[in-house]
Amino acid sequence: MSAITFKYPVILFLLVIWVFPSYGQVDNSKILDLNTFSESFLIKVRNNQDTNEIRTQLYSTTLEELEEGLNTDDKKLAFWINIYNAYIQVVLSENPEKYNDRRTFFSAEQIPIAGRLVSFEKIEHGIIRKSQWKLGLGLVRKWFPNKFERKLRVDDRDYRVHFALNCGAKDCPPVAIYSAEHLNEQLDKGTEKYLKKTSIYNDQTKEVAVTSLFNWFRGDFGCKSGVKDILKEFDIISTTKKIDLKYNNYDWTLDLDNWIDL
Repeated sequence: MSAITFKYPVILFLLVIWVFPSYGQVDNSKILDLNTFSESFLIKVRNNQDTNEIRTQLYSTTLEELEEGLNTDDKKLAFWINIYNAYIQVVLSENPEKYNDRRTFFSAEQIPIAGRLVSFEKIEHGIIRKSQWKLGLGLVRKWFPNKFERKLRVDDRDYRVHFALNCGAKDCPPVAIYSAEHLNEQLDKGTEKYLKKTSIYNDQTKEVAVTSLFNWFRGDFGCKSGVKDILKEFDIISTTKKIDLKYNNYDWTLDLDNWIDL
C-alpha cells in the first residue's frame, strides 16, 4: 500500500472516501496541538460522540506537521498511544468481525493519517517500538523502515508502552488518555496496576506467573533478567534470585470499552 500512496494518490484518495465517506470534504485546518488533539479523540470515543471531524483532520495533516509537532519522545508516545487506542475502539466497534482474523486486522493499512493509510502494526512496532520486526521478540530491528516511520518513530524504546496499548483483547491493559506532560507518571501507574492485576507470585516455590507480553516482547524488557528486575521494582517479587517465570495464557476475547483513569 505504501507504493500506492506515492504513485497513485488519486486511487488512495478515492479509497479513503469509499472506506470513510465523511472524508470527501477535507478539513484543511492545521492541528495546533497534536497531543491535545489525540486526547480529544479518545475523550470523544469514550463518550460515544461522533469522531468523523477528528478523523478527517488527522487524515488532512501532513508528515511535516507530525514531525514538527511531535518533537520529543514523550509527545510521540502520548500521541501515538492515544491514536492507536482510539482507532482500535472505533474500527472494532464499527466492524467487530474484523477481529476474527487478527493477523490481517493488525497488518491491514486502514488508519487514515497524513494523507495515507497506515496499519496498527506500523504504529506499534514501527513508531512506538522504534522499527522493531514484529516477530523479532524485541531482539531484531527492521532492515528498511520507510520514510514515514523513520521521521516519526521514537528515539528510545520504553517497555512500559506494552502496558498502555490496548488491542481490543480482554487481557489487554485498559485504555487511558495519555498526556505528554504527565506521561512518565501515567506509564508508571498503568504498569504497576497491570502487573499487580496479572501477576501471581508463590513465595514457597519462588515461581511467578506473569503476562505473556513479557515473553512475546522479551527484548524490550531486557529478557528474563530484565523482567525480574521490573517485577521487583513494582513489588511483585521481593528478590530476583532463583525466581522462575511462568507465562499466563492470553485471553484474546474481544472486550472493548475497557477504560481507566491514570
